Amino acid sequence: MANRLANETSPYLRQHADNPVDWYPWGPEALEAARALDRPILLSVGYSACHWCHVMERESFSDPSTAELMNHAFVNIKVDREERPDVDGIYMKAVQALTGQGGWPLTAFLTPEGKPFFGGTYFPPQPRHGMPAFSQVLGAVVEAWRNRREDVLRNAGHLLAAIEKSAVAVEPGSGAFSGGSSPGRDLAAHAYRHLASRFDNEHGGFGGAPKFPQPVTLEFLLGHGVASGELQAVEMVVETLRSMARGGIRDHLAGGFHRYSVDERWVVPHFEKMLYDNALLARVYLDAYRVTGDVALREVCEETLGYVLSDLADPSGGFYAARDADSEGEEGRFYLWTAEEIQAAAKDCAPEAIRLSLRLYDVSRGGNFEGRNILHQPLDEQRVAEAEGLSVSDLRDRIAPVRRALLAERARRVPPFRDEKVVCSWSAFAVRAFAEAGIALERDDFRDAAVAGGRFLLSEMVSPEGLLRTWKEGVAKIPAFLEDWGALGNACLSLHEATLDPVWLAHAQWLGDEILARFSGQEDGLLYDAPATGGTLVTRPRDPVDNAIPSGTSLAAELFLRGGALLGTAEWTRAAHAILAREAGAMERFPGGFGRLLAQVVRATTPSVEVAVLGDPEDSRTRALLARVHREWHPNRTVAGGDPDRESLPEIPLFRGRGTVDGVPAAWVCRNFACEAPVTSADALESLLRGLD
Repeated sequence: MANRLANETSPYLRQHADNPVDWYPWGPEALEAARALDRPILLSVGYSACHWCHVMERESFSDPSTAELMNHAFVNIKVDREERPDVDGIYMKAVQALTGQGGWPLTAFLTPEGKPFFGGTYFPPQPRHGMPAFSQVLGAVVEAWRNRREDVLRNAGHLLAAIEKSAVAVEPGSGAFSGGSSPGRDLAAHAYRHLASRFDNEHGGFGGAPKFPQPVTLEFLLGHGVASGELQAVEMVVETLRSMARGGIRDHLAGGFHRYSVDERWVVPHFEKMLYDNALLARVYLDAYRVTGDVALREVCEETLGYVLSDLADPSGGFYAARDADSEGEEGRFYLWTAEEIQAAAKDCAPEAIRLSLRLYDVSRGGNFEGRNILHQPLDEQRVAEAEGLSVSDLRDRIAPVRRALLAERARRVPPFRDEKVVCSWSAFAVRAFAEAGIALERDDFRDAAVAGGRFLLSEMVSPEGLLRTWKEGVAKIPAFLEDWGALGNACLSLHEATLDPVWLAHAQWLGDEILARFSGQEDGLLYDAPATGGTLVTRPRDPVDNAIPSGTSLAAELFLRGGALLGTAEWTRAAHAILAREAGAMERFPGGFGRLLAQVVRATTPSVEVAVLGDPEDSRTRALLARVHREWHPNRTVAGGDPDRESLPEIPLFRGRGTVDGVPAAWVCRNFACEAPVTSADALESLLRGLD
């Protein structure tokens, strides 16, 4: 018989609905049951695309004898970390403090009040590799709870106090990089030098295996390089992007990127595909293209967004969360090939096309992953083409039939599970990427996807109480977190820049104002990740570190800097500088953990360029001006516009006293809102922009 999780919308929770474990979802009912039964809580946190979460589900949670022990001694709570990053964040910090490491599945043991006292990650069913069996862990926790409860409670109190202190502690820095009320450019230079010392000059990226894409770190380096003229910073970004594009971390058939590489060469990925990785990476590829003009980077951006549209787009406008790593009970099976499978799938293609494909994608009889091949390009297309006496376009044309045949064959395989949950912040990342790529690359399909996504989030995921975190099958729930509000606010600003529709500015204003109202601490003025009405949380979480996705703090700072300048909201600008000042010490000591926030240091210390594009947004002349503004990238450029001849524009500084020129669409280019004479042609606008950059 199914347990309580059968009533949940989360695909991850539903995957455990048939376990013999008496699971509760996180909420008051579970906590009240623990208090009433005087039992400790066993909290298990994971997500649908997590390989080891599936392993532990099969080995332990599906085992009747293990479930009997769990049900007899604990109140068992299962959490989808993508739904509840607040719960995950609190108890991940606890496990990291206890063990020195973290990861998923997260296994934590709590008092009935929710205070953590012991935990770990994956536990095997039998002792191995120095890890105790899960049943041994359960027995030890039961013994401690029954016979040494005072010690357990005392330790839980100490651990919770340490977590609470870490959330509000100021990280000490040297003070050398703070200029007045917020950090100066020297902090960005210091962070660049630190990252350069860890850069892998051979393969790109930072450090050794496993290697993560780190798009927010690449964002910072690109911005710092452009703002400071430090070309090496830009080269680090480009080399990393090119290496990832050639590696097995990229799906060379359908597009998109896997989660990370288990080796330092980007060859062997962990095969799950996450929406946030692809949305954030698409923006980095776009911006690097705009800085360098490297068409190959543009192609990866377009291919990545094309993958999101083809595989992760919900018909209603939102974007799905992820594709699993496993299929047919095997990690990566969907993406792997033997040489024989490729030849069989491409049997109707020319033998020369098959040979070129096997060479380009480094396919061997023995394979490079458990007897099969992960398609990757150890040499780029240019070098392979030259060695074959071909042009790149000829090489592509010749292997195109093989790629189509492999895609058709792959489509007949059992696909990895797709988590069709919509997460507000992740979809907002995608909306922003589509908006910015749509206008910069003049792709109306991307722009339309951005508009549809923005409308979806602001209709289907808003209740009278405010923004909501997740949506699935028409049901939206869970009050949104700081990252959701901040990500959507930034997406709205980018939607306005792409469409010149003033409605997006109104939405951005609402989202930013609500951040200050909902997430600011009353006494300390800090921004917290969860609203004050967190309800069942044992403490109010706050983590400004940028991890796989930007932190809520970084997203809020970005929204406040972008929106404060555009809307003329002094309160927002002050809030942004206060965030940067407070985290300056942490950014100085741990530059690798603050990519998006460091990018805001660059933004705040780079002279701004503001551009007003005034005219009918659907007029081809207006579109030409707007496309020209976005053709090149600048770390602190603000774009706004609308049609003053048709409607009243918002009362913002950039619009005051400015309009079309004799009814012709015009662009006004400004520095600190002091504007040059308006121009009405894209060529004149290009000259003006290049003179200011």
